[in-house]
Amino acid sequence: MTSVDQLTVKIFADGADLPGMLDMYRKPFIKGFTTNPTLMRKAGVSDYHAFATQVLQAIPDKPISFEVFSDDFGEMERQAHQIATWGTHVYVKIPVTNTRGESACDLVRRLSHSGVKVNVTALLSLGQVRDVANAVAGGAPACVSVFAGRVADTGVDPVPLMSDALDLLKVAPQAELIWASPRELLNIFQADDIGCHIITVTNDILKKLPMVGRSLDDYSLDTVKMFHDDAARAGFRI
Repeated sequence: MTSVDQLTVKIFADGADLPGMLDMYRKPFIKGFTTNPTLMRKAGVSDYHAFATQVLQAIPDKPISFEVFSDDFGEMERQAHQIATWGTHVYVKIPVTNTRGESACDLVRRLSHSGVKVNVTALLSLGQVRDVANAVAGGAPACVSVFAGRVADTGVDPVPLMSDALDLLKVAPQAELIWASPRELLNIFQADDIGCHIITVTNDILKKLPMVGRSLDDYSLDTVKMFHDDAARAGFRI
């Protein structure tokens, strides 16, 4: 198996817990960061701009995405231009639609061609990838986040879909495909195998990286020991 330092896919840490982000920042294999309003709320963030300022002061030299939070395209555009001023490494996350299912591609096109680095998020279908690729073609550097983990949640193998997404993005060579919402460590290696540019990974999955390359027989033995020890601690009797 390919070791972590030999991967071509870039690993971005996904989270909004500042201590956890700083811990990941110290690891050389972490090449960037992503956040979203849900992760921020979970981390107890109440002041969006203050949090972003803290993060960018602590992590000034790696790509990092902050998401707009309006449901109105005009207000999204205003927020996007504001967020873009926060730093040269900042990408602005734009949801692929609003909550009414209306496409954000016209907004994405305007932002991208005005120089804003966008990270278009929450894509799940190839039709969405095609539309977004056309919107960012010829624009500023961009990311296209396909939620492969959520695709898998529906019972669909995301690997062929992600491979096809890479082909669709060829019209926008300045855009990078993100394998978003991975469910397990294996997804990092699947993303690497198909040539995906970036994968966003939460800290709970990243903590499993020391398992890479471990002997399966040793892992089996440790599992047996765990079951035995837990039964003993519980004092089970039959």
